[in-house]
Amino acid sequence: MPNFRADRMSEDIQREIAAILREMKDPRLHNGIISVVRCETTHDLSYSKVYISSMNGLDTAKEAVKALKNAQGFIRHELGTRLKLRYAPALAFEATDSIEYSANISRMLNDIQYSTNEIDNNGDNKE
Repeated sequence: MPNFRADRMSEDIQREIAAILREMKDPRLHNGIISVVRCETTHDLSYSKVYISSMNGLDTAKEAVKALKNAQGFIRHELGTRLKLRYAPALAFEATDSIEYSANISRMLNDIQYSTNEIDNNGDNKE
């Protein structure tokens, strides 16, 4: 039987951690655009893995993860208070480069589109 509560809770945790990140004053979190990409929560809601990414690259995301690990107790307490949970899940933060990767793919697609439009405007490839 699927556990929809864990999926809903993962989305709520992701949203609330993003809000907590905006309120935190640690300078390591404000070096670039830090985003909570994904959150995976176990079915018993005891553990949650949170994936953090940065527009400035993987190094910035790793620095943000270090800051989040230092503030893990505060974040867990805030999460339990905001979501009105009896037991807040234990948080594990992990850095990813998914924002940088998707920006690179978008840039390559725009380059391809630009070169295709340029060929069409020159009339080189028309039949």
